[in-house]
Amino acid sequence: MNDATLALGFAIFIWWFSTGIVILLNRMSRSMVALSLVLSSMLGLASLVGLAHTSHQTDIAGAYCAFTCALLAWGWNELSFLTGWITGPRITALPQGATGWYRFVESLRAVLWHEIAILMVGCSIVAITWDAPNQVGTGTYLVLWIMRTSAKLNLFFGVRNLSEEFLPIHLAYLQTFFRRRRLNAFYPFALTLASMCLWWLASYGMSPMASQTQVVGSVLVGTMLALAIVEHLMLVLPVDTSALWRWALRNKGAADAPAL
Repeated sequence: MNDATLALGFAIFIWWFSTGIVILLNRMSRSMVALSLVLSSMLGLASLVGLAHTSHQTDIAGAYCAFTCALLAWGWNELSFLTGWITGPRITALPQGATGWYRFVESLRAVLWHEIAILMVGCSIVAITWDAPNQVGTGTYLVLWIMRTSAKLNLFFGVRNLSEEFLPIHLAYLQTFFRRRRLNAFYPFALTLASMCLWWLASYGMSPMASQTQVVGSVLVGTMLALAIVEHLMLVLPVDTSALWRWALRNKGAADAPAL
């Protein structure tokens, strides 16, 4: 098995497994949710230290470490949001029939603190890896950030599959900010731009001038982008979006636990 194939398998597995873990942790008892937030926060801080340390490492191990640290930082963002710890100033449903600028502003208010937290973590990662040779962690975080923002916008504009089953009960009000429709005008633009970026990453990784570390780094970041594109396709295709994480969604034990 060559380095590129190993990196591909590693990225796919950690994407699938880490997503399921975040879903599973959020559906446990309130005390376990609180403990998972503490542990996630500690791991998040450790990931920033790890990114600072690996930013100057140019070997394959450094690429894997930076990639994993970026995912840990992103995992803190996701868990803090899904537990209701960091969301936004609006925590109530949108009135039926709301449209236009009011709907957009209120939708932003529902996730404002979360978006600011993502921005702050992202700026921290860019700052600590600035002008360093290893940009795998920064690239990974930026891909997750941009593609998740695109997914949120598509949910706002309207798509076929809203994936409401991923929302815990204390965030059920967010469903009122989504719109169900076959497609929206923003979707093809977002998908085309992401596909172009993936093509560029693939071309870079396959360049004969690229070192083995650069190949592994481009595969790790490119795989996350490819998986994000697949997630975008799942927004509009007639598929069960929860099938891959049925094992995590099965636990409903603490679905009614109050938000922290």
